[in-house]
Amino acid sequence: MNLRSIYYAISPKSRLLVRKVYYFPADFLNFGNKAKNKLIPNKGDIFIGSGDFAEQGKHLFSLLKEYAFIKPDHAVLDIGCGIGRVAVPLTQYLTKSGRYEGFDVVKKGISWCEKHIAKDFLNFRFQYVSLHNDLYHLTDKKAENFTFPYPDNSFDTVFLFSVFTHMQPLEVENYLNEIYRVLKPNGKCLSTFFLYDDQIENEISNEKRSFCFPFDKENYRLMNEKVPSANIAFKEIYISQMIERSKLKLKSKIYGSWANRGTDTLFDFQDILVFEKTK
Repeated sequence: MNLRSIYYAISPKSRLLVRKVYYFPADFLNFGNKAKNKLIPNKGDIFIGSGDFAEQGKHLFSLLKEYAFIKPDHAVLDIGCGIGRVAVPLTQYLTKSGRYEGFDVVKKGISWCEKHIAKDFLNFRFQYVSLHNDLYHLTDKKAENFTFPYPDNSFDTVFLFSVFTHMQPLEVENYLNEIYRVLKPNGKCLSTFFLYDDQIENEISNEKRSFCFPFDKENYRLMNEKVPSANIAFKEIYISQMIERSKLKLKSKIYGSWANRGTDTLFDFQDILVFEKTK
């Protein structure tokens, strides 16, 4: 059993606690620097992604500029905003005529963002939504029935980093429909996935691989059957059908490195899809 399997074997609340305890020595030693870096959370509080928090945020922001054409005066929606990884660099980019909205299922992330970001940047707003996700939060409310708390045609740019990689098919389909609803005409959405086709399915299902999806569910594959939301890979054609039903139009597809399909110039791990709401 590898460390990832052990991590998935414990409860969502315990996962957050384990990380807090594991990083306590580093956070304690770094306590004196917090006043200088108030927009960087303690390592023990970060529950999304890996690597340097600030550098990762800057990189993801650069993807929004390059592929989603985000502008300083845009109204933007950060789905699964976590603990503000992308919100932080956006505080230095969005003007007062721009607007940021973010929501997440992990309450501690929203609380941190409200305390460290929203109080100083009044055009930034964060919302906690209590939805079931067996990786982060257990409840009866399902994402497949969730209506985003925003009016139609509200946003120029919508983005989701490492969100669809933790969602079941009905949840993904609902979110694509909701993204279409809240996007303005010609608005764009950048999202990340783990995508596969028949050509690479055998490779990514091989359990000898360090990052694999051995459990076949017909149109998608799971990394862990006991925690279905842990990591999910989808058949490309299956996602394409969902996109078509949502009326979104696929504008760009950039393969990441997770399945050895990424380009030499792109160092992202996950696959990137960019959609547009056409008039």
